[in-house]
Amino acid sequence: PRLGPSLHTATPTSQMCIMPLNTFFYFFFILSLQTLFIPLIRANESNENVKIEVTFLPENCSQKAKRGDMLNAHYDGFLATDGSKFYCSRSTNTGHPHWFMLGVGNIIKGLDLGLKDMCPGEKRKVIVPPSLAYGEKGHGPVPPNATVIFEVELLHIRRGPRSIEAFRQMDMDNNNELTKEELKEFVKLEAKRLNTHKDESYIDEVVADVFLKNDQNADGTLSLNEYNVYGHDEL
Repeated sequence: PRLGPSLHTATPTSQMCIMPLNTFFYFFFILSLQTLFIPLIRANESNENVKIEVTFLPENCSQKAKRGDMLNAHYDGFLATDGSKFYCSRSTNTGHPHWFMLGVGNIIKGLDLGLKDMCPGEKRKVIVPPSLAYGEKGHGPVPPNATVIFEVELLHIRRGPRSIEAFRQMDMDNNNELTKEELKEFVKLEAKRLNTHKDESYIDEVVADVFLKNDQNADGTLSLNEYNVYGHDEL
């Protein structure tokens, strides 16, 4: 998976952004294909620590982000050396926040660690060492060995697409198995709900690829265990 603040394309403005995720529908099925968005340099494991500063904590903080959850957030990235901004979500053309999955490598390691247990409405400043950000080579406007700072505002938490809730929603006959027809129908309903148009051939290809990658016993259905590729405890 490769979702996150990729910086392959330099922009001649002082604020560098990527286009936000269009819909949860698009995220869900491209996730299944393991070809998420623009490539991201993933940091190696490190003993260095991410520093977290909670700048705002809402009164109700009962729902907390955990691995596998889908988070919807605004986040801006700065270089620690001079405070210059290299990434932003608020000043894109549309200004939409981003959806991403926590803890599975969709974003840089430092953010995966720094956003854990965050609740909707909370704001954090996450200071990420180079080894958990863009490493010795850097990336785009981020120079080599750069410590980066992300200012994050978490807006929503939604259980990830590999959760038991998502499986139950798609399992229309409640037999603990997903067929291609059930998955395809769910795609159509989700696209309609989000006002997103996808051609029939595109949907067929996505569904076929999901089954190719996950139908381990090739019986034409997806069991709970086959669908649960991220190993949630509740399955």
